[in-house]
Amino acid sequence: MKKILNAPSAYVDEMLEGFTAAHPEYYRQPEPRVIARAGGATAGKVGIVTGGGSGHLPIFTGYVGPGFLDACAIGDVFASPSAEQMASAIRQADGGAGVLRLYGNYGGDVMNFDMAGEMVDMENDIATTTVLLADDVVSAPKAEAAKRRGVAGMVYAFKIAGAAAETKADLAEVTRVAQKAADACRSIGMALSPCVVPQAGRPTFTLGEDEMEMGMGIHGEPGIWRDKLKPADAITDEMVDRLVDDLPLERGARVSVLVNSLGATPLEELYIMYRRVKARFDGMGVSIVMPLVGRYATSMEMTGATLTMIALDDELERHLRAPAACAYWQVA
Repeated sequence: MKKILNAPSAYVDEMLEGFTAAHPEYYRQPEPRVIARAGGATAGKVGIVTGGGSGHLPIFTGYVGPGFLDACAIGDVFASPSAEQMASAIRQADGGAGVLRLYGNYGGDVMNFDMAGEMVDMENDIATTTVLLADDVVSAPKAEAAKRRGVAGMVYAFKIAGAAAETKADLAEVTRVAQKAADACRSIGMALSPCVVPQAGRPTFTLGEDEMEMGMGIHGEPGIWRDKLKPADAITDEMVDRLVDDLPLERGARVSVLVNSLGATPLEELYIMYRRVKARFDGMGVSIVMPLVGRYATSMEMTGATLTMIALDDELERHLRAPAACAYWQVA
């Protein structure tokens, strides 16, 4: 294991210390594993919280900020925060209008966020709702879509739900918009190499020097096939095909797409992929709105990429274009 660290046990806490020190205009750390907006909760606005394991920056903590999230609970690398940490994040986000819990569909996170919701309801009388992201199309068949993993579609859901909350819409309305965004997202990933979790000190999986895996999850969950590395256009074509097979698009539709590095894949290769994505959607008569290319949802130093598509209507596009700011994505 070659990593820039002091001790594996201190990895997350020292990262958060540096994270908040580098971006005090956006983030503060009211508790060791809770990140909140620098300015605190906004009175009369629905709060939005998320949570999950470390190792995925900018998700989860990075998307706290105006027009995005209000607070986040963060666990060890690839490990859920505790229910107590999640409850603290909910309290930090509470401006008196209720709090939306918006996060990925992973068993530990679901269990702990459910417990946290019960805790703040009993102790603090804070009303909460939940929207789960389940956008990874290869992690379960379409007929069992509720079992799918939440991956980079969270980036779009954070942005769109955050914009709805900034309008001072009530909790039911913000929840509706967030669910609509989540339902419109589809994602798929591929990997060329694993990452190393500091506490484990060994790769999460192994791949041959000339191999790739399609459908790999962001924690190293198995994909749908493993074979020799294919050309960029062939990889991208399969990813696009699987997304539009799951969510068909009519000519004239509008989408936003995110070509995302899982950590080690350079921008140059992401733009090679985006070039093919754009050509494919142009050929379908589908317009791309506000494309995102870069590191938006990573898996430590994993080499690979995810492709996310969100189908837009006027409402979702309006919220996508609304002003927002965090250290990793700013919309004027």
